[in-house]
Amino acid sequence: MAVVTVTYSPGEHLEHFISTLALATGEKPQVILADNGSTDGTPELAAESNEHVRLLRTGGNIGYGGAINRAVAEIDPEIEFLVLANPDVRWEADAIDIMLAAARRWPRAGAIGPLIHEPDGSIYPSARRVPNLLDGAGHAVLGTLWPANPWTRRYRQEDEQITERTVGWLSGSCLLVRRTAFDAIDGFDSRYFMYMEDVDFGDRMGKAGWHNVFVPSAAVTHAKGHAAGRHPETMLPAHHASAYRFQADRHPHWWQAPLRLALRVGLAIRCKLAVRSALRERANLAA
Repeated sequence: MAVVTVTYSPGEHLEHFISTLALATGEKPQVILADNGSTDGTPELAAESNEHVRLLRTGGNIGYGGAINRAVAEIDPEIEFLVLANPDVRWEADAIDIMLAAARRWPRAGAIGPLIHEPDGSIYPSARRVPNLLDGAGHAVLGTLWPANPWTRRYRQEDEQITERTVGWLSGSCLLVRRTAFDAIDGFDSRYFMYMEDVDFGDRMGKAGWHNVFVPSAAVTHAKGHAAGRHPETMLPAHHASAYRFQADRHPHWWQAPLRLALRVGLAIRCKLAVRSALRERANLAA
């Protein structure tokens, strides 16, 4: 087993990530920090302070999926399992060992995801169905204004029981991935700079005959969005671009061109409104 996380000036989150890792597994795996251009010095400090932590500079901000792929390429192919997690994850007791045990029970599990807690203790809906065009559009348009709308609820699977089961995709903030499955689908699609790469990953995993398995007996806490919150003018456009790419890739035919155009225009308008709102909120908090 090896652990990979992508860093981009993660601050104190990285220290908690590494220190709580000892709670999650009885092993002491190699940890690779795929650094996308941090300027706060924390990845360097972590690598210097922990002999099992390795700093890998990607050469620039190449996005989440691209950085994961770059790090995995450095890992011995004999390593059977990869733990892919955001640096703002805090591990709860035995989380990784529980996921490893689940992988033995599910031999066709390509990806396994734990229960994810928000910092306030609430449960984040991390195990979801792959969004079709209708659910994706309904969630995009109404998800903020009307969180309980039927498209969002169906997409987020919030009404499902919290039980071990197969799902459409799992949050990329914390995954245990079987190396053979990762290699079989060529890892993450590096065209996604940030966001939706985990949806695409889970969808392609399923189409390749592997399972995405939700294992809520394993748990982590995720601070969620520390980088996005600092840079909404960059991250929100990336999110909308990824949403377009996901649906456009699944509607590639010439006769679907009007649909792709409508998606592009609608998402561009939504993006401008979202950025404006985020910048206004940030200014109000700073005032």
